[in-house]
Amino acid sequence: MTDTPRLIEVAFPLKQTSIDSVHEKNVRHGHISTLHIWPARRPLAACRAALIATLLPDPGNKAERDEIYRRMAGRVVEKVKTKKKGGKVIEEIKEETEGGILHWGRESGEDLDWFRQKIREAYGGRAPKVLDPFAGGGAIPLEAMRLGCEATAIDINPVAWFILKCTLEYPQKLAGQTEPLPDFVVKDKDFMESFFKAQGYKGKALEKQLEKLGFTDDSTDQQIDLIEAETAKLEANLAWHVRAWGWWVLQQAKAELEPFYPVVDEKPTVAYLWARTVKCKNCRATIPLLKTRWLCKKDDKRVLLTMEPNEDRTGVVFGIQQNVPKKGSGATLRANDKKLGAGTMSRSGTACPCCGAIMTMEDLRIEGQAQRLGLRMTSVVISEEKGKDYRLPTDSEIQVAVSAERELKSVFSEIPFGIPNEPLPGKEALGFRVPLYGFDEWCKLFTSRQLLALGTFVKLVRFSSESMRAYHYDSKWIEAVHSLLALAVDKLSDRCSSLCQPDPTPTQSGVIHVFHRFALPMNWDFIEGVTIESFSGGFLGAVEWIAKVMDQSSAFKECPEPKVIASSAINSNQKKFDLVITDPPYYDAIAYSDLMDFFYVWLRRSLYGISPEIDKAFHGKLAPKWNHEQEDGELIDDSSRFDGDKTKSKAVYEDGMFRVFQSCFHSLESHGRLVIVFAHKHPDAWETLVSAIIRAGFVVDGSWPIQTEMGNRTRALSSAALSSSVWLVCKKRPITTRPGWDNRVLDEMREKISDRLRDFWDAGIRGPDFVWAATGPAMEAYSKYPAVKKANEPGQLMPVSEFLSQVRRLVLEFVVGRVLSMEGRTEEVSNLDDITTYYLLHRHDFGMDDAPIGACILYAISCGLSDTALADQYDILARTKGKSTDDDDDDDEDTAAEDSADEVEESSGSKVKLKTWMQRKRKNMGYEAPGGRSVPLIDQIHRLMHLWKAGDVIKVDEYLDDHALRNNALFQQVLQSLIELSSAGSDERALLESISNHIGVRGKDTGYRQTELGFAVEANSAL
Repeated sequence: MTDTPRLIEVAFPLKQTSIDSVHEKNVRHGHISTLHIWPARRPLAACRAALIATLLPDPGNKAERDEIYRRMAGRVVEKVKTKKKGGKVIEEIKEETEGGILHWGRESGEDLDWFRQKIREAYGGRAPKVLDPFAGGGAIPLEAMRLGCEATAIDINPVAWFILKCTLEYPQKLAGQTEPLPDFVVKDKDFMESFFKAQGYKGKALEKQLEKLGFTDDSTDQQIDLIEAETAKLEANLAWHVRAWGWWVLQQAKAELEPFYPVVDEKPTVAYLWARTVKCKNCRATIPLLKTRWLCKKDDKRVLLTMEPNEDRTGVVFGIQQNVPKKGSGATLRANDKKLGAGTMSRSGTACPCCGAIMTMEDLRIEGQAQRLGLRMTSVVISEEKGKDYRLPTDSEIQVAVSAERELKSVFSEIPFGIPNEPLPGKEALGFRVPLYGFDEWCKLFTSRQLLALGTFVKLVRFSSESMRAYHYDSKWIEAVHSLLALAVDKLSDRCSSLCQPDPTPTQSGVIHVFHRFALPMNWDFIEGVTIESFSGGFLGAVEWIAKVMDQSSAFKECPEPKVIASSAINSNQKKFDLVITDPPYYDAIAYSDLMDFFYVWLRRSLYGISPEIDKAFHGKLAPKWNHEQEDGELIDDSSRFDGDKTKSKAVYEDGMFRVFQSCFHSLESHGRLVIVFAHKHPDAWETLVSAIIRAGFVVDGSWPIQTEMGNRTRALSSAALSSSVWLVCKKRPITTRPGWDNRVLDEMREKISDRLRDFWDAGIRGPDFVWAATGPAMEAYSKYPAVKKANEPGQLMPVSEFLSQVRRLVLEFVVGRVLSMEGRTEEVSNLDDITTYYLLHRHDFGMDDAPIGACILYAISCGLSDTALADQYDILARTKGKSTDDDDDDDEDTAAEDSADEVEESSGSKVKLKTWMQRKRKNMGYEAPGGRSVPLIDQIHRLMHLWKAGDVIKVDEYLDDHALRNNALFQQVLQSLIELSSAGSDERALLESISNHIGVRGKDTGYRQTELGFAVEANSAL
């Protein structure tokens, strides 16, 4: 393709892509994200849209462009949906898309074929070559394959590399192929009934198919003969062979593990609840470490774990209280329930139920590191006709759980590398808290029974390969099925660890998996599922999740074969590509390799010997980190890998990213494009990224902020993660380009950015995402030059940080202009002081509610301020320590210490809120400002509100005159905006309206007599 503008450099269906990307986060069955845990996956819809828009040239006219995007993204429609809330039926208007190929479930069809053809035509009839050097979970290369491209996926992490093989390689190799089902499942009626239902059989037709296999009400010897006769005719795809051999593994596992999951009173066990224990440092009693004693707390079912000291006060005796009565309602009920269900843990440590002594978090660390933390089973979750119930464990159940340890040596003697005793990273590693409490080997994150279960499944998955050979499977089928079953063991381990928490919500699984957030914090009580049953935490459920993803494999039958490479992104040495598109790691956001070693240790055991390629990838005891000698490895900013040297760690990360972009430059064809996904809002991160891109020889000529994250993400609450991922589009800069001049660059930036800001605003982008959305179009003016000189300072260069500061300020002026005119105005507002600018932005986006600190830091920096200064110097912000002051949440877990004081330190201040005018009572507010600044308009307005509330009209008028506010148009705009932003009927709004009316009527009259002003009504009556 020639160097013509691409679609993405001219226009992009931002709203449709964002809607479908956010919707996709709610999709579960069949989505590649359910194949295996991997952090920071991007939605397929966003990847598909970006690939199409970057691969296709812009047609040069709006009509054709609109037609392309109609086929791709459809159109936005509003739909009214009703739901019940608080006993009332309320209507919600939601925006959805109709048509296009971005929405989950609409990705195939004639329009997809049309795009495949158009993409090939754009590249002279060949499939374009696409590279992702940080391929991770595989969303980008998967979509490149779907569009008919030759996809190359690279990742240095063996877990990611193996996920890529299972996501891209095996489905593509075996797409459209079938093999006969093994006879052991053909003889199982339940399995075959599921198989036929999946083929569309139901009712009489289903019964007829089952009868052909001899499954009738009258079982005879003829049944076996019929089954054997029909077996050869029953062929199935990869997904059903995964189900079949998963079923086989489970049957073998049941035979070995059933004695370790006893059934009591013929009521199936769903799960076991455990608490860690510690000896009291005062009375030496055994203390169970419990966050809460509530087992179930729903409107129609309230069950409590009771606890009282035993007779000799050496420990506690548990009981189960059913039908716990409610005391009070609303806040009273929540307070009573919290007190009633209080466990032994708090943020200060644990209280001994026998003597009342407190063991601090530091005490618990010391005990943990000395390996003196124990375990106690507290209760058992059982299945009854009406749902789940709870009982105390029997002595035999407790003994069985303990006895599992004696079997570990035998089971793991049949598994390569034995028990997974590889070391955990140290306590300094990102996201790790468990090492603080003595958990220094991976095997210590599991109970003995969990280790026994996982070891048994690993052993049997390995045995499955030999059995498949006996059934004459081809080697590629054996590798694929074995690999996918190994993923099932990994998924099982995620729900079979002492880091799992109980999930009591009726619509969810019952077991919250380990990686519900990408960190390994300490927990004190946990849930253990029954691995051989169909309840939460069972192996068969893990197999089914994987099989559902494989059900989609037919979509890749006609796709070019992908290349999956285990390599560093720095030295990939791959050439030549039409497009490099990637989502790189962001500084210290996620410790990929350290965290994914949780799975690495199990995959290494499950897969050893399956192929030389896999053995080579998993040859190390743990996944690669940073190789200091080769100056290559995983790129994250983790100072623990540099002896705690944060400066060195940051420098290595930044230099590594530059080297990656250099490698991308050399890997691209001359007219190729580089697309970088970035979802980090800290200005330093952006400046580093942009500097590295420019140094590597690229021009940034586009950016689109695609909303890809759900608002309730754990990380989004307190991290520097954007809810929108900004997709930066880059092209190669001609090597003959000479340096530019700052005055011309800034003029060009202002010209380019204006129209794009309106587009972003009209697309509904708001908040911090809007600030960063402008970066791409603004950066073209700067990055088109290898360096930018200062016209008025000979020999000086304009750094990226200074340029981006100018961009951010221009964007803020645009936003404030919209806020001051209540979104009806298009021109920017300048000359508004920084403090008031921040206040308006915050108030517009978050009101007076809690706001995530990350967003506020961005706004503060964009205004030339800091969140600390806004809280401490300017008295604008209040820290709420990550929990709303009016939060109704009655989760008792909130009172429990997940970790020590430094864990609390991390979460404190993760949310902030604006102080109300009544809370701002400093005597100098409105008269002087810190640091010799001019008094902010917001301070002046709040001072006027205090004076008006006090009822002294002379002081109000004197203040207006002394600060020349009567004829200050900007003051009038801010005042009116605050009226609109305040709640109707509130005291704040009444005060502001009274002041506005007072100024409007008596604006030029300064000879007032003193009058006692009441609140609002009396003020109006004086007009």
